[in-house]
Amino acid sequence: MKPLSLERRIRADLEARIRSGQWPPGRRIPTELELMSSYGCSRMTVSKAIGSLVQSGLVERRKKAGSFVARPHVQTAVLEIPDIPALIASRGESYRFERLSRSLRPLDANDPNETILMASGPVLEVSGTHFAADAPFALERRILNLDAVPEAVGLPFDLTPPGSWLLQHVPWTEARHRITAVNADAETGRRLGLARGRACLMVERHTSRLGEWITFARLLFPGERYDLVASFAPDRRRIATSGG
Repeated sequence: MKPLSLERRIRADLEARIRSGQWPPGRRIPTELELMSSYGCSRMTVSKAIGSLVQSGLVERRKKAGSFVARPHVQTAVLEIPDIPALIASRGESYRFERLSRSLRPLDANDPNETILMASGPVLEVSGTHFAADAPFALERRILNLDAVPEAVGLPFDLTPPGSWLLQHVPWTEARHRITAVNADAETGRRLGLARGRACLMVERHTSRLGEWITFARLLFPGERYDLVASFAPDRRRIATSGG
């Protein structure tokens, strides 16, 4: 068997530490100078090894800070309504929710995302930050139609996010998604630990139960930490009749 080149050996050594969990997400990896000293090689060799780890999504480079073990992407199907705490737990990371605001107020008649709820009385607005391993994972702003879920009016949602409570207690029959790429403004960047202008994924979702709209949610994810995926199959009936 042909021996590994030094570049590939460095990459394999670093990758093994990452995949084994010895170097957890967010850990700073040794500097290029430290690796040059350890392996007795040139800076170009070390840089290429780290660069290949960056390309594979295992390492991220931060200006003036160094290279760090990347946090793995979360993937969910586009048509699913994911439970964020369960997603984060499935990665073996700790989860917590930090409520930022909670208010009972009239429906905003100038916001089409709210008017679609057709609430006759006040709505409950809750906003908060989802954390994975103490790092900001997503910002959420949610409007609950209290005509549809009056029992939510007495819930604080200070530790349990409203989306998780809805999934556990309120069956839904229809969901509408809108997915957009946006740049982080100053407030979003501060909450998510991003520089202003960094790419974010915005998911807006309306859900209903038997024709009655329950909730509207807007979630903002750092673009490098969250993926939406979908699988599609051809319509067999359409294929069967298209050549007739």
